[in-house]
Amino acid sequence: MSNEDITLTAGDAEVTVQPGNGGRVGGLRLGGVELLRQGKRFGCFPMVPWCGRIREGRFRDGAAVHQMPLNAPPHAIHGTVRDAAWRTARRSADEAVLTYDLVDPWPCPGRVTQVLTLAEDALTLTMSVETYASSFPAQIGWHPWFNRNLGAQDVRIDFAPAWQEERGDDHLPTGNRIDPKPGPWDDCFGMPDGVDVTLTWPGQLELRVTSPEQWVVLYDEQAEAVCVEPQTGPPDGLNTLPRLVTPLEPLEATTTWTWRRL
Repeated sequence: MSNEDITLTAGDAEVTVQPGNGGRVGGLRLGGVELLRQGKRFGCFPMVPWCGRIREGRFRDGAAVHQMPLNAPPHAIHGTVRDAAWRTARRSADEAVLTYDLVDPWPCPGRVTQVLTLAEDALTLTMSVETYASSFPAQIGWHPWFNRNLGAQDVRIDFAPAWQEERGDDHLPTGNRIDPKPGPWDDCFGMPDGVDVTLTWPGQLELRVTSPEQWVVLYDEQAEAVCVEPQTGPPDGLNTLPRLVTPLEPLEATTTWTWRRL
């Protein structure tokens, strides 16, 4: 199949999927109201095979040290697939399945599969990384840009993390866990019982971002949007908390956005 845009519908919910633009969700409209910031680099993009920043773009895999391009100097950020073209493997009225084969500069062969499933009151995103060659460390996450304002009041963010990763001057976790601080944030939080963050646009909409994963980055330093990013590990996690993809065990993750009108 081609990598042209795909439209999913369920009730009055409509999602635009953009295989040709990093496999991202380009738009989520509820009753015609757009929830995601628009633009080629916005919407909601998958972060894979790592999330957030890698310190100086380097990570260790056994005895080997690999260097990724420094696309956020002095670091590498958000994986290698958000600007790539994915392939549409399957689609229906309310579901799309996309695949992407990892290529240079990522040093290890592997396939990423993303499934996007729309219901009248929820969007579920599932992703896996698998390999039939040697094992390698990887991360999975999503980076949605939710509009701060839907035409009335600004969004409110509610969540109860167990800790916040202390952020160093280089924007990476220092390794210390601290009590959660008020925003604005460009910070990673731990939620051992699973990610659960509620966005409320007063008088309009409530949207819950949930995931069985235990890590979430919140970024709300821009005026236009707020980001709630569930992921399988913290920033620089390829070095500090690696999750291995093996021929027997793929790395899998999922997140669900559930909404209700207020």
